[in-house]
Amino acid sequence: MKQTAQVDGKAVLPTILKWPDPVLLKKSAPVKEVTDEIRALAEGMTSAMLAAPGIGLAAPQVGVSLRLVVVYPAGSEIEYMGIAPITLVNPVITETAGEDIGAESCLSVPGVYYDVPRPTWLKVKYTSLDGAAKELQANGRLARCVAHEVDHLDGVIFWDHLPRLKRDWLKLKFKSKRGW
Repeated sequence: MKQTAQVDGKAVLPTILKWPDPVLLKKSAPVKEVTDEIRALAEGMTSAMLAAPGIGLAAPQVGVSLRLVVVYPAGSEIEYMGIAPITLVNPVITETAGEDIGAESCLSVPGVYYDVPRPTWLKVKYTSLDGAAKELQANGRLARCVAHEVDHLDGVIFWDHLPRLKRDWLKLKFKSKRGW
C-alpha cells in the first residue's frame, strides 16, 4: 500500500493520479481494520490534498483502491468550527435531501470545471482513525465534497453525472489540455 514515503528524512507526498488511470475507474475495497498504515496513508493524503490545493481526496486518487477519503472544504461551515480535516474510513451515505447544481472540479482532472447536481444535505456513516463508528451530517459545500469523494470510491468521476455529450466534451477538453 502506498503511503507517505521518506527521502533523505523528508516526507514525500503521494502522487495524485490523473484520469484515465485504471485505479480511478474501479470500485474500492473496504478497509478491514484501521491500522498505523491506514493512519499514515490518511496523513499523506491530507498533506497531498492541502498542497494541491484541494478540499477532498479519495484513496484511489493516490493509487490505493481502498474506501478512505479525507475532506477539508475551506470556506465551509467546518472551517468556521475550527475543525481539522476529517478522515472517513468506509464512508456510506445513508440519507440525502435537496439538490443543488454547482461548479466542481477534481484533483484527478485538473483544470476542468462543470456544474454538477449534488445533494444539499447528507448524512454519512463512517469509521474514524481511532476505529470508532461515527456519523456526520453535512450541508452545502461540505455535502458536495463528501458526495464527490465517496463517488471516487465507486469509480465515479464528477463528469459521470452529466449527459453523455457533455461528459465526452469534457474528456476531450481534458485530453487536449494534457496534450494527448
